[in-house]
Amino acid sequence: MSDNNTVQYTEANIRTLDWQEHIRQRPGMYIGKLGDGSSADDGIYILLKEIIDNSVDEFVMKSGKRIEIKIDEGRAQIRDYGRGIPLGSVVDAVSKMNTGAKYDSKAFKKAVGLNGVGTKAVNALSEYFRVRSFRDGQMKIAEFSQGTITQNHQESSTSERNGTEITFIPDATIFTHFKFRKEYIERMLRNYVYLNPGLKILFNGETFYSENGLKDLLQEELEEEILYPIIHLKDEDIEIAITHSDKSQSETYFSFVNGQNTTQGGTHLNAFKEAYVKTVREFLNKNYEAADIRKSIIAAVSIKVIEPVFESQTKTKLGSSDMEPGKETIRAFMIGFLKKALDNYLHKNTPTAEALQRKILVSERERKELSGIQKLARERAKKVSLHNKKLRDCRQHYNDQRALRKSESQIFITEGDSASGSITKSRDVETQAVFSLRGKPLNSYGLTKRVVYENEEFNLLQAALNIEDSLEDLRYNQVIIATDADVDGMHIRLLMITFFLQFFPDLIKNGHLYILQTPLFRVRNKKETRYCYSDAERIKALNELGKNPEITRFKGLGEISPDEFKHFIGKDIRLEPVVLGKDQTIEQLLEFYMGKNTPDRQNFILSNLVIEDPEIDKKQQLEETL
Repeated sequence: MSDNNTVQYTEANIRTLDWQEHIRQRPGMYIGKLGDGSSADDGIYILLKEIIDNSVDEFVMKSGKRIEIKIDEGRAQIRDYGRGIPLGSVVDAVSKMNTGAKYDSKAFKKAVGLNGVGTKAVNALSEYFRVRSFRDGQMKIAEFSQGTITQNHQESSTSERNGTEITFIPDATIFTHFKFRKEYIERMLRNYVYLNPGLKILFNGETFYSENGLKDLLQEELEEEILYPIIHLKDEDIEIAITHSDKSQSETYFSFVNGQNTTQGGTHLNAFKEAYVKTVREFLNKNYEAADIRKSIIAAVSIKVIEPVFESQTKTKLGSSDMEPGKETIRAFMIGFLKKALDNYLHKNTPTAEALQRKILVSERERKELSGIQKLARERAKKVSLHNKKLRDCRQHYNDQRALRKSESQIFITEGDSASGSITKSRDVETQAVFSLRGKPLNSYGLTKRVVYENEEFNLLQAALNIEDSLEDLRYNQVIIATDADVDGMHIRLLMITFFLQFFPDLIKNGHLYILQTPLFRVRNKKETRYCYSDAERIKALNELGKNPEITRFKGLGEISPDEFKHFIGKDIRLEPVVLGKDQTIEQLLEFYMGKNTPDRQNFILSNLVIEDPEIDKKQQLEETL
């Protein structure tokens, strides 16, 4: 006997979605997280990458050495000079699932995009999408909206060179408040040219080009002195560049598979680390600790694999273990290559081999000197963590492979109890953790890593993030500094950025550090409430909400009630990424923010304070603060 309240499950419940409906309802399956452009792995960059990948694959197939990219606000256009999509297949190629040329492994056996999904996902997730294909004096154009064709033009003659041009505008109903950030796009394009020497990419008038591949990548990325010239090793399916920094305390890796930047590494990077340590140990005939051999290493690793298996559609981590299904493993291939190529190089370049051994001995000595205080600090952190009031943890963590929402994991670093209280009460306990600072943290500029262990607050933060040795086990994808938008808050923000720049720069280089943007004003009438993040937004709200709306200015995070705060750390969260510009070194930034140039720093803070309050003399308050 059935309960009348039970929903009946019949044929009427079964529904087949059109391809574009499926992509739009489940975009995460195709492009990972949506985001607003504040993270390098947000969806709008995946859309861009899916189109560029196809153009790069044309270059790989020896067709078309130039790609032109134009981005104006939210509109992107990519033009290549490859063969062009066959005119009779233009519509199917961008709107029919599992249609493409790359299933023929002979033509594209080591291509980036292999599943025929990427361009269709871009089409479905764009409010406007246009494809133009040029082949042998003929042109075909088709236009779409949200994956549905709106204009199917007849073929016509053209004087354009062969190739394909894709123009798209991401759908603002899916990508809310999105913004393309130049820094992330430039990083992506630099990687493309490093991996494809001879390819020229023009982006809004700027040219990206490389002759020496991964060697150029390391030279671009190097911010400090290196201990020996870059070791550059190449073979048909592998390219490696290696050196050691003179100052950095961490390991820095850039890894790629079939031209895809695997930011989370995977089986190939693990194989490289193992093979590198094994080769160096055997060459020096000494069983040094792996951590001492790899400390301060800066390396770029690129391999080409047939039918790679990634852990997600966005291809940021390699999961497969074979160079080709059923053939040699990646591990065996990597060990064999380094055993021969790196061993030969070190035998032929004695000064490099000697510099490498000196670095290992220095790392060994530093590790032993720190080991005593590290042990005490870890014991203290373990003891405190049992009743640690600093950290209110979440349940899903970035380093937990089983966590379904690991990429959403966030930790807010807050000042004082009132701010952390508001965030704690309004957060999502599944994915959002809170770490509460006691007032102003120590200025760590110029100090050694010893202070990380001696300062209880820094030690607890390091333990909470789980980044003592590397970023591999980072527990939160986004580390968010959440301070008041006043002089004190700005100073605390700078002190925390200094801490990460000084001791954990990879957190910033890999795009994990953010500033939380919170509203400065609330403007409301009886019908509507608007939260304003700038003076311009406040003025706009005043104009649109009619006569005499109520205006509240939030002087600190603690003044925002938990019920309101949940709007600012939920799906509409606004984050500003902390990004290292390509022309800025960590040393220069540290010197600017926390060195002896106090007037410059004062001017920087003053110009970045967005609150205008005639009752406060900002310069006087700043001088008192600093």
